[in-house]
Amino acid sequence: MGRSATLALVFATSLSGLSVGSAAADEAARVESRDTFVQLVSGRELKRFGITLTVSPDGDISGRAFGREVTGAWRWDGGFFCRDLAFGGEALEYNCQVVERRGDSLRFIADKGVGDHADLRLR
Repeated sequence: MGRSATLALVFATSLSGLSVGSAAADEAARVESRDTFVQLVSGRELKRFGITLTVSPDGDISGRAFGREVTGAWRWDGGFFCRDLAFGGEALEYNCQVVERRGDSLRFIADKGVGDHADLRLR
């Protein structure tokens, strides 16, 4: 699988979840509002192996994945995190996703919650 395909997976496609230390951390709580989402990500990074992203309150996404630049934009629409991303200059498909908080991670579930998912740690 190419790195572009891997990054497309990051914001919600079939990546295995992160191991967490307790059963309570496995419990999912859907993030219902933009305000709650912004509180969770403000001043923090979203990380998983090879990937570090920043999601700003003003709608920007930036970071690096596998040594390449990631840029993009996001908005909150009808209870969903909707994003456009570019990975190393290659545009990825626009997608709206359900966001769930799971302990110290956020799970992004593609296609308005019916697609694959990706878990990113809040750091």
